Amino acid sequence: MRKEKVFKIFIDFDGTITKEDVGEAIFRKFGDEKSVNEIVDKLLQDKISSRQCWDELCGLIKNPDQTKLDDFIDSLEIEPTFVTFIKFCNDNKFDFIVLSDGFDYYIERLFKKAGIANVKYYSNKLFIDEVKGLSVTYPYYDADSPTSANCKKNHIINHSSDDDYTVYIGDGNSDKDAAQYCDFIFAKKGLARFCSMERISFYPFNNFDDVQQKLMELMSKKNLRKRHQAQLKRKSAYLAE
Repeated sequence: MRKEKVFKIFIDFDGTITKEDVGEAIFRKFGDEKSVNEIVDKLLQDKISSRQCWDELCGLIKNPDQTKLDDFIDSLEIEPTFVTFIKFCNDNKFDFIVLSDGFDYYIERLFKKAGIANVKYYSNKLFIDEVKGLSVTYPYYDADSPTSANCKKNHIINHSSDDDYTVYIGDGNSDKDAAQYCDFIFAKKGLARFCSMERISFYPFNNFDDVQQKLMELMSKKNLRKRHQAQLKRKSAYLAE
């Protein structure tokens, strides 16, 4: 009997599950856009870490109006094909985890709005005080992973084994380190540009229908090979634990 392929799927949130980057959109809406652009540019040029970026962005918003913030979050949308992708994963018994360098506050709110429940995710935590402003905690921070304040690489290592085929789906700066630990990368926007520059193989995608179609093709292959460089990176990480 042929052994069933076990896929472990790791999915970015902002700009991947959502139609736009929610975290960035919030700070552009309620902060000074010029300052937001300067801070984000420093992040993309590797002049500051993701954690420093969030701390600086939070400092831009004084006396936040929680009702207006909630209304703005509610105006943003989940990519509709993500809902059907959840069913596809559940039907095939594929474990999937959302790895976000954004915040639990809007992830929970947007999932609830879309009727999405029982999805495992890891993120940073956002607290809103209309007098004191915004504050953030980073429960999964790792100083060795500056591109994501929520160390996505560590979650991949902790939730996969040598027997798994690992899949990463993402679009941006916080994904470029973590994706390298996965066998199959689905990339768009900044992550796709990074993979192209670094000559890392990936599948371009527009939405989760594209991902589902490609995964079905991979499932049907008799001899499915893992990405060698990803295996080496995972092996090194396992040995370091």
